[in-house]
Amino acid sequence: MSTGEGADERRPNVIVILADDMGYSDLGCFGGEISTPNIDRIGREGIRFTQFYNTARCSPSRASLLTGRHPHEVGIGVLTDDERPHGYPGSLDPRFPTLAERLGDAGYATCLSGKWHLSSNVREPDGSWPTRRGFGEFYGIMPGADDYFHPRALWHNEERQPVPTEPGYYFTDAISEHAAQFVTDRAGETPFFLYLAYTAPHWPLHAPEEDIREYAHTFEDGWDALRPRRLARLVEEGILPPDSELSERDPSQPAFAEVSDPEWEARRMAVYAAQVAAMDRGVGRVLDALAATGEAENTIVLFLSDNGACAEQMPPEDATHFRERQPSHTPGGVPLRIGNEPAIRPGADDTFASYGRAWANLSNTPFRLYKRWVHEGGIATPLLARWPEGLAEPRIVRDPYQLTDITPTLLDACGLEPSDGPGISMLPTARGESPSDEHPLFWEHIGNAAVRRGRWKLVREAGRPWELYDIDADRSELHDRAELFPDLVDELQELWQQWADSVGVLPRPVKP
Repeated sequence: MSTGEGADERRPNVIVILADDMGYSDLGCFGGEISTPNIDRIGREGIRFTQFYNTARCSPSRASLLTGRHPHEVGIGVLTDDERPHGYPGSLDPRFPTLAERLGDAGYATCLSGKWHLSSNVREPDGSWPTRRGFGEFYGIMPGADDYFHPRALWHNEERQPVPTEPGYYFTDAISEHAAQFVTDRAGETPFFLYLAYTAPHWPLHAPEEDIREYAHTFEDGWDALRPRRLARLVEEGILPPDSELSERDPSQPAFAEVSDPEWEARRMAVYAAQVAAMDRGVGRVLDALAATGEAENTIVLFLSDNGACAEQMPPEDATHFRERQPSHTPGGVPLRIGNEPAIRPGADDTFASYGRAWANLSNTPFRLYKRWVHEGGIATPLLARWPEGLAEPRIVRDPYQLTDITPTLLDACGLEPSDGPGISMLPTARGESPSDEHPLFWEHIGNAAVRRGRWKLVREAGRPWELYDIDADRSELHDRAELFPDLVDELQELWQQWADSVGVLPRPVKP
């Protein structure tokens, strides 16, 4: 359904808010302990999609979100490294318009505030930069992550910005303020499209100490106690059915009662929570700016995460390459301490740490596995949608969709011609109508692969056998049905292979 008669005058504004590496159950309205009242308001006043999926990794998700295509066919199969001639180019293919280009052509003012991460060239502007892919305004970073207190790769439009050194600078706050100012400046002139792409809560664990203090005791009970509590709240919220099962603690991780430094462990999760809370505060600033313009009723606001929780260690496996890319000192001359160990207490600007696998296991409650995998823990995200004039009744939607469906949904809502990609509009379902069809969903990332058709999901880790799950009865993927239904496995495997061939999935070498 489009906006109908008078669509040119009444086209809605569009705000898409993307979190980075946030788990399925971190938000308050999805069962988490973190205070997220502003983000929760989007969901509680609008639609909460409980079975929405990303692509398992940041760059591919952004590519799919902005083009309505699977990431492989637009050049972003893994990240933004240029892997030609034997891999993906790492920059968005210019043959496929972005959502910003489509909306800009229709008269929308456009802005990206935050992270781009869709260009193999991050040093000087070229045709793959956001300013040349439809965004009239850009403030943020080009690569995948940066220092929150002193981002080294900060740009405004196509001008490199000095490294911020002023007291109180915090990247999450800065991009939120820039986004809020864009809303204030553009509202009422033309319809606008704001893409607010946070880096929070991606590592490094950086947050103002006053924000961290709010969570000083929140996680002291540890992951073993908190995971079943989250599941109980997910059921209470109506996100998951009452018979939902909790996956076991990641078998590689110790019981919380056995960790050597529980206070340091709780600190790690407290900093992560502070990063999410700062993001929520920024979303509140944007929503307040929107309300002040009088245009909140006719503005579509979406919120989602680019992948599941991140279990990456710090430093990563390729520590030499990683360290070569990091500065050795803060701008104030203090040596930078990189690593996940109790001697490095995370949060301050002289640390570079991640929160680790056990806490990522909490963030993804009740699922297993993480970012990079295409099991539920890697690809499931909350999707929240608020549009008072177009989605009158708050509701929970359990129909499955994925990122390729965002662009057709927004074009539909804005009264524009649909794209020719694989996705479908979610508007009928969001408005309480029956879904238009049972379209299959597909994934591939670094050899991890999956297809979902209706209630059945076929999934594998790279180099391992296919597993089959009845997602309606077993969302946590605990009961593999592959041996019981071999014909279905063969059928879905063939369906996946046809899709992989059609979008240009490239084979990946499998590490032992």
